[in-house]
Amino acid sequence: MSAPAEVFDQGQVTQWLSALDGLQPQAANRLFELLYDDLRRLARSHMRREDSGHTLSATALAHEAWFRMAEQTRTHWKNRSHFLAVASTMMRRILVNHALAHRAAKRDAELVPVTLSGLDALGAPPDRDLVAVHEALLAFEAVDPRAAKVVELRFFGGLENEEIADAMDLSLATVKRDWTLARAWLRREMGAG
Repeated sequence: MSAPAEVFDQGQVTQWLSALDGLQPQAANRLFELLYDDLRRLARSHMRREDSGHTLSATALAHEAWFRMAEQTRTHWKNRSHFLAVASTMMRRILVNHALAHRAAKRDAELVPVTLSGLDALGAPPDRDLVAVHEALLAFEAVDPRAAKVVELRFFGGLENEEIADAMDLSLATVKRDWTLARAWLRREMGAG
């Protein structure tokens, strides 16, 4: 198990994923090493949509997602793409929960009087509100769950259409259609178009 990552093909990674709950801690750690770059890529994609002063880093997000996913005992991993799709969903949930907690902390903060001259110091809100996108996506999920999952994997997870098709066991044409439909629906709902 101490062989370099290049020695392991995707089939072996898939076998290890399917047996993740039965793996020894050393094997689970090795699996994490093999998938770490993929997790970091996903995390960086998620973090690109966050404010520059965010308190979570891509590394912290990748690690938190891994810890939560390692606790999954009922998930039967189909392959690497399936694992990454679930990781992307987990990262989205972590960021949404973080944003909601941050909002709650702001509500509990001490009130400070603001004068007209102090309005400039408040700054503009971020142009992309993660919670608003999350809520719009939840509403869209009630209309078209499959297309909503495509949006989640593409927008939040940064997966390419081919990776989404593989993870969801769909044709590439279906993924492209779902992405086009979902994007139009979400733009309309969020008032962006």
